[in-house]
Amino acid sequence: MVIFKSKYPDVEIPCDVGIYQFVMSNPNQISDDKAVFIDAITHKKIGFGDLKSDTRRFAAGLQDHLGFKRGDVLCIYSPNQIDYATVVFGCLAAGGKVSPANCSYTAKELTYQLLDSGATVIIAHPDTISKAIEASINAKIPESNIFVFGDHEVNGIQPYTSLLGIHEAEPVRFTPEEIKTTTAFLCYSSGTTGRSKGVETTHYNFIANLMQTRAFEGDNVHSSLCYLGVLPFYHMYALSVNLHFALLLGATTIVIQKFDIKTFFKAIQDYKVDIAPVVPPILLLMVKNPAECNLKYVMCGAAPLSKSLSDDFDRIYRIPIKQLYGLTETSPISHIGPLEKLVNGSVGVLLPNIQAKIISENGHELGFDQPGELYLRGPMVMKGYLNNKEATDNCIDKDGWFRTGDIATVDKDAPAELESLLLTHPAIADAAVIGVYSEKEATELPRAYVVPQGQGPTIKLQQEILQFVASRVSYFKRLKGGVVFVDKIPKSLSGKILRRMLRNGKGFNVLTLEESKIKARL
Repeated sequence: MVIFKSKYPDVEIPCDVGIYQFVMSNPNQISDDKAVFIDAITHKKIGFGDLKSDTRRFAAGLQDHLGFKRGDVLCIYSPNQIDYATVVFGCLAAGGKVSPANCSYTAKELTYQLLDSGATVIIAHPDTISKAIEASINAKIPESNIFVFGDHEVNGIQPYTSLLGIHEAEPVRFTPEEIKTTTAFLCYSSGTTGRSKGVETTHYNFIANLMQTRAFEGDNVHSSLCYLGVLPFYHMYALSVNLHFALLLGATTIVIQKFDIKTFFKAIQDYKVDIAPVVPPILLLMVKNPAECNLKYVMCGAAPLSKSLSDDFDRIYRIPIKQLYGLTETSPISHIGPLEKLVNGSVGVLLPNIQAKIISENGHELGFDQPGELYLRGPMVMKGYLNNKEATDNCIDKDGWFRTGDIATVDKDAPAELESLLLTHPAIADAAVIGVYSEKEATELPRAYVVPQGQGPTIKLQQEILQFVASRVSYFKRLKGGVVFVDKIPKSLSGKILRRMLRNGKGFNVLTLEESKIKARL
């Protein structure tokens, strides 16, 4: 059996707490006063302490005033809101399931999701409240269970703040077995085919993916970062990155309710945004409307990114792109690419704890460099499709393999793994890896050729890179052949690394270390 495993060591997935407790655990020890969400237009802020209090008060209101019980479903039907997170985490704290709905849905489409999910409570936006009321009638949800974002009554509907109780509820806790089986989110996806289906994402699925992503990112992510929240929070991509991952870090998210290019650029400049999760159409608009933009990098996912668009973006902005691959059904991220221009459609490497295999049209397992359907297995794969055993059985087999419906190949070029890892280091602009023969060990050892970024080559940086790699790969993959700083990596016109030239010492210049010479290691 040809099974491809993540090159990163597995991480331990906690199963003693639910999503609420996990995300609010504040591992980076930010203060309660720190703003974790800021509205890009109104500049309203929500501090970490207020968020904790408001979510527990909202949970108390759901329980005390609506009789909301563990396992009940709350639907959010709204564009991005600064208090979207308050409702999400308040529902989770009450032991409920969150079912975010596309805010562009018609009343008929919303009715389907309400009926299928079994939602009993709706939180809508003033702009969507009329359709929410219409859908609620067909779904037999009483008007008293519909609320609107903001502080004011709209069309006779009370604001959600009217549910904020005086006391704070104690967040519901689950046993380890319950954490693995209890659904936390019901996002709707078309899957590989057919009508929109409710994806049952458990507490364990979601926590696993947050842990996998954090382990991959390492020290590159921290509480001082600022994220842009422009993608719709009802989509699993933004739900994960902006409402959970950034909050887990203690980072700040700048919330944009509705995308337009001017607001987008202004928010980045006004708030010194570091990271912008985007989709290819936003990159295209950025290319067509060049403006000052000082992002550290962009994250791009949810749809294929063409190499031509990636190249155009790089030519104009010189901002790295971190490519993501995943699905709602994988909670959502399974692959993350290096910080670079897109290379031959690559979607990056598998996150920790994930296995993959490539299956041909006739069901045979394929090896390296052979295109076929991508299957994934890991703790982030959904529980299944709600009320749809047939669809679940068609995409998840008895051994836990999930059919993505996407065609992929696995690159056999082993140095690419180390190169992808090196390119995630903030002090590295470009890198290549080759094997160099060691008489002492009678074998080839990996050596990295690195183009430094933002600082000159030093022994300190050299040691930092060696340790950075050593802490993330198996022993035999460590850079025991050393790190050499160069002015550029020789490449072909198509962007392929010319390893032969690296071996021959051609096409580049070695940069002299700013500190004392390092002794040869071989």
